[in-house]
Amino acid sequence: MLPLPSAQQLRYLIALSELRHFGRAAAACAVTQSTLSAGIMALERQLDAQLLDRTVGKKVVFTPLGHDIANKGRQALEALEAVPQLAAAARTPLTGALRLGIIPTIGPFLLTPLVKIIRLRFPQIVLSLTEDTTEHLLEKLSLGRLDMLVLAMPCLCDGTETLPLWQDPFHVVMPEGHDLSHLTHVPVERLENQRMIMMEDGHCLREQTLAVCRQGRGWDSSDGEGDSTFTATSLQTMVEMVELSLGIGVVPALAIENGLLQNHRVVARPLSGGPVWRTIGLAWRPRSPRAADFHTLASAFATLAPATRETPRPDLSAIGKKDTARSK
Repeated sequence: MLPLPSAQQLRYLIALSELRHFGRAAAACAVTQSTLSAGIMALERQLDAQLLDRTVGKKVVFTPLGHDIANKGRQALEALEAVPQLAAAARTPLTGALRLGIIPTIGPFLLTPLVKIIRLRFPQIVLSLTEDTTEHLLEKLSLGRLDMLVLAMPCLCDGTETLPLWQDPFHVVMPEGHDLSHLTHVPVERLENQRMIMMEDGHCLREQTLAVCRQGRGWDSSDGEGDSTFTATSLQTMVEMVELSLGIGVVPALAIENGLLQNHRVVARPLSGGPVWRTIGLAWRPRSPRAADFHTLASAFATLAPATRETPRPDLSAIGKKDTARSK
């Protein structure tokens, strides 16, 4: 019988394939860089195959065979990790550890009611939380370091199962007395020639804002990147920049309804025309043995949608269908 790679060896290989950096891959696996490197070299000897091209200097380049083995290894590791998870889920659903990731433009405004509903309705769940950008959360999900994510869609979340919960409309936030402040709704076309304050790269709200702006004018891929555009690391910072009349920003209703604009001399007006909202939703790894648990959690989380929201709540009878949730 051929010797099989260990789960740890596969974790090392998959982490390196995902991150393309020995130091970051070692950190993701909670080992030293030398341990990770030695583990991959041992795997190469065991398979009698070269997985990495070491003729290109310090760059991490996989051979074609190494790329294929990493992909197969990811599938094998997911299947192996599913065995104890499936047994645990069958014994007692909705118990044990739940490693939840949430993005910064949702976390500050949804975290408290979300944690409360988990504690109240699912007291046997041991919750841990990670707040990070969409890209980093998806990376941690693919590496098995998180179980489920709370995201804003559309986003580049290929390779996950996603489930929409509710739509979160966008508003334009502007200084008091701004020339758009007399409007009850701001058509997307009126954003033309406005100085926009964007979230920094890595935040899905940045791409969603650019997509909204492109509806009103022919932006190219470089729009929003010039010297006249300000970037913020948080919605709180964005509002402060708007108050200083540095520009206007696009902010989701969830943040406004939870007090983001309090004590700031700014006004908010709903956007109109075209798809002017994001969708709050969940994501997890495909074929997860805990999918039934995640569906139950989705039903509970959907009750957190504001009662005054005009957009419909999701049809949870359609659970299980994949939402591609891709950016346009």
